[in-house]
Amino acid sequence: MSSLDLRQLHDTEFPIPDEMNGNVAITSLSKIYNWSRRSSIWPMLFGLACCAIEMIATAAARYDTSRFGMEVMRASPRQSDLMIVSGTVTKKMVVPIVRLYNQMPEPKYVIAMGACASGGGPFKEGYNVVSGIDQYIPVDVYIPGCPPTPQALLHGLISLQKKIDGQSLANMDDVPWYGVGPSDPVPVPILGPDIIDPRQMELIRQQAAAAANGQAYGIRELPAAAMDVAAKKVAKAGAAGAVAAATATAVVDEATLAARLERRMEALSRKRALASKN
Repeated sequence: MSSLDLRQLHDTEFPIPDEMNGNVAITSLSKIYNWSRRSSIWPMLFGLACCAIEMIATAAARYDTSRFGMEVMRASPRQSDLMIVSGTVTKKMVVPIVRLYNQMPEPKYVIAMGACASGGGPFKEGYNVVSGIDQYIPVDVYIPGCPPTPQALLHGLISLQKKIDGQSLANMDDVPWYGVGPSDPVPVPILGPDIIDPRQMELIRQQAAAAANGQAYGIRELPAAAMDVAAKKVAKAGAAGAVAAATATAVVDEATLAARLERRMEALSRKRALASKN
């Protein structure tokens, strides 16, 4: 270990004689653990749109990410601990993104690179774009820009290192992967007429039941695909039929998606039971 590494680990609260300064370091277990993680972060080789070009440029020799121990981009999520979501996140791509995130081992981190990944960017409120990947997976660092420069990505990586340095093994909120029992994976969204988050299925069932009982609710609460169908019906039937058309569309779409989710969950349970027997 070099003297520079010792200075990074040394806790200045305890003085060390000058003659031993290059050979001895007094530190805590959390600091050693955090130093080892921050210095060996392996990003996943994963890009979506124009921000990915800036990420590729950052990995070139000009910016030398080897200084941070981040120069090796892995092609497999099982050998990665950092997901850089670089580019526009469409609803179609949310499904593989969440699946890849679940396959990454703990501890794992996520950087939302650019305006699109952080909040939708110029395509916010578009029919096919998610308004921020943090709606589906936890994000540790946000990098603004459209697209951010390589220097901005380097600043984001350094910010992630600072966040890791502030974690403590004594606080289970900082290191939840050391908790008792396996951690639950993030539910993979369902892509149908619109993207459906399984964590919102109870709300969807309540709205479908309310619609089935004749309790109409506003068109703005419907998914995008349902709003398109409702708008066409309103254009033909007039303003008086707006609520009725929206309610009828919600009953069909949301009830169908709820049944599809239940079938998928049952198939997953059977698959896990069969795997445990084998």
